Amino acid sequence: MKNTLFRTATALAVMIPALFMAGHSQAEDLSAAEAFYDGNTINWIVPYSPGGGYDEYSRLIIPYFEKYTGARVRLQNNPGAGGMRGANDIYRAPKDGLTVGIVNGSALVTNQLAGIEGAIYQFESYGFLGRIVADQRVLAISTTGDFDTIEEMLGAGSTFKIGATGLGGSTYVDALVAGELFNLDQDIIHGFDSSSVIRQAMLRRDIVGMWGSYGSAIQDVEDGMQKIVLQSGQERTDAIPNAPTVLELAERMQVGDEKMAVLRAWQGLNDVGRPVVTPPGIPADRLAFLQRAFEQAMNDPEMIEEAQRSGRDLTFANGERMAQIATDAAVMPETAEAFFVEAVAGGI
Repeated sequence: MKNTLFRTATALAVMIPALFMAGHSQAEDLSAAEAFYDGNTINWIVPYSPGGGYDEYSRLIIPYFEKYTGARVRLQNNPGAGGMRGANDIYRAPKDGLTVGIVNGSALVTNQLAGIEGAIYQFESYGFLGRIVADQRVLAISTTGDFDTIEEMLGAGSTFKIGATGLGGSTYVDALVAGELFNLDQDIIHGFDSSSVIRQAMLRRDIVGMWGSYGSAIQDVEDGMQKIVLQSGQERTDAIPNAPTVLELAERMQVGDEKMAVLRAWQGLNDVGRPVVTPPGIPADRLAFLQRAFEQAMNDPEMIEEAQRSGRDLTFANGERMAQIATDAAVMPETAEAFFVEAVAGGI
């Protein structure tokens, strides 16, 4: 017994200073990172034009990110290629921790799976600060158009047009997946610079509708310009009680096992949502500091209140959790992966 107690005491005597030193070292690391960012300038890249949901989320969060980093944050809109240009710009930025950006996670994963030309990134290699929101995807149509429900669209006697951004972008992939799942007689018009440009085309009645996030559609819905006829997710949300979910519609139409596998993979991609990332390989202490600052910003009561006032959903995931979500989304059943690869490449 004496020997056991002696060994335990000796082990604790060694362990406690080691733990103290480890904690002290980590605090020193974060202090060094804090000193680095204090008064410095962080470039925050938005891969879409001003006015869309990614831009508005960024403008909402940036003041609070400045508050907790002590840095100035400069927003830069880098639109192009359905969000891929800006994602590439983040990926190849200097690895000094002074570039971050919001990205369209699901589109980046599918582009990578499909080996889209120009996608220079490896999605899982980004540094993840965390996720702002998981995408509640919706099909929004014009209130001045020919349809009122998804059932009417399914029974359309002629081809209708759906708008999308770049080939491989989430608005394009969403439309393509829904079209294949439910045999919609649609023509996807892609190449719009941003969701706001697609909305203008809807107002002109050049197109019937578009897929996008609920957060991006809510203002036009409240203004009576759009209505939502289909939504992602397992169950209808309280905010959209009259629109069926894709799962509900798939079960009603008995789409079959292969299509259901695609639908579930699609939902996994939506869970990736809108993460904020850094280039790969930035110093570990700076990544840890930015992750902490982002988490503090996302949990700031004033920021949350401001998001609620503007109708912006928040489904925060921290950097560690977001990295796991990103990895999981890229692991699909073989048939589902083959579908997305062909879809993103424009083969469907």
